[in-house]
Amino acid sequence: MARTTVESVDFFYLAMPRIDDVGDGSQDACVVRVAAGGKVGWGECEAAPLPSIAGLVAPMSHSACLPVIDSVVGQTLESVADIHRIAARVRARSADMLQSSHILSGIDMALWDLLGRLRDEPAWKLLGWKKSYPKLPYASVLFGATPQQTLEKARAMTAKNFRAAKFGWGPFGTKDAQYDADHLVAAREGRGKDGILLVDAGTIWVDDVERAKKTLPALEQTRATWLEEPFISSALGAYGELAKAAGGRVRLAGGEGAHDWQTARNMIDYGGIGFVQVDAGRIGGLTDAKRVADYARGRGVTFVNHSFQSQLALNGSIQPFAGIEQDEICEYPMEARDVAYAITIERLDRGADGMVRLPEKPGLGMTVDTARFKPYLLDVEIKVGGKLLYRTPAI
Repeated sequence: MARTTVESVDFFYLAMPRIDDVGDGSQDACVVRVAAGGKVGWGECEAAPLPSIAGLVAPMSHSACLPVIDSVVGQTLESVADIHRIAARVRARSADMLQSSHILSGIDMALWDLLGRLRDEPAWKLLGWKKSYPKLPYASVLFGATPQQTLEKARAMTAKNFRAAKFGWGPFGTKDAQYDADHLVAAREGRGKDGILLVDAGTIWVDDVERAKKTLPALEQTRATWLEEPFISSALGAYGELAKAAGGRVRLAGGEGAHDWQTARNMIDYGGIGFVQVDAGRIGGLTDAKRVADYARGRGVTFVNHSFQSQLALNGSIQPFAGIEQDEICEYPMEARDVAYAITIERLDRGADGMVRLPEKPGLGMTVDTARFKPYLLDVEIKVGGKLLYRTPAI
């Protein structure tokens, strides 16, 4: 009997007609299609599309810097073990190409989708979960340009009956502590007394613990559940020091910048975070994200997905912790651009109880319609030494 092998890996560069200089990763998309055994699986990288495409096909630089596609096409895909093997193969053969984690993430997500379709099982079940629990979505928005705009955004999310909302990036952390406090007070007023308030600093303080400490009183006053990404992911000492200063009154969240499961583990062990946020489109796909979810559960840390892109990416980011009932909260982007909604036919809409549920269908359970995203598809061609390495795939 013939083996089922990966026949092709295709990347698609989608983008809005205009890209704005704001912290909004939904303005473009790097969508992945993998084919095997007469089926197709889809995934998405949380990465700039062009360097990801380049890393997929770039000529070998040396033995630890091979094109990622060479480690995937032709590989057997018949079991979960095969996905783990392919991921390890990419890690080893493209170890010196930092973009490889982003590239692998989209491919890995597509492989789980594809294997689910080949086996007629949901991806979350293949990941080892017996049940997929509903998740409480938090409306994820950017801070307003002014405290008044933040107030209006908070009121809007409350009016949409979101029990939780997160405000991030924008001007937060760019001025003084009083300015940040004004935004936090506005957000709390708009959320009301009982609304869950989450705050994302967007790594604005890099590793400046003293500056971050100045925001703690306002965070406590406004009863923020967490302060997300006060520092870059590698600033473990800064995370640990701030967590100690917060004393559990404000818990830290981080991990979306983790590009492998070990980085996220280090944030748990040495950074003192209470919430580990993992983006399946960046960490290495569902494979590494599931490892983090398992590890966090054993350490008493809450796993939260990170996703500020398409509905496909949102779906993929929830799969790794679908079976953890107590890790209930999940990111739910509310300001995504049109291209983010043009990738899949289905959407993860909230139910009557305000909760989000993953599909019970095979794979990720979503239908990618190339005709829908064609208006956003960019024509890309990469040549090296006169040899064509990449051309936008046919859809």
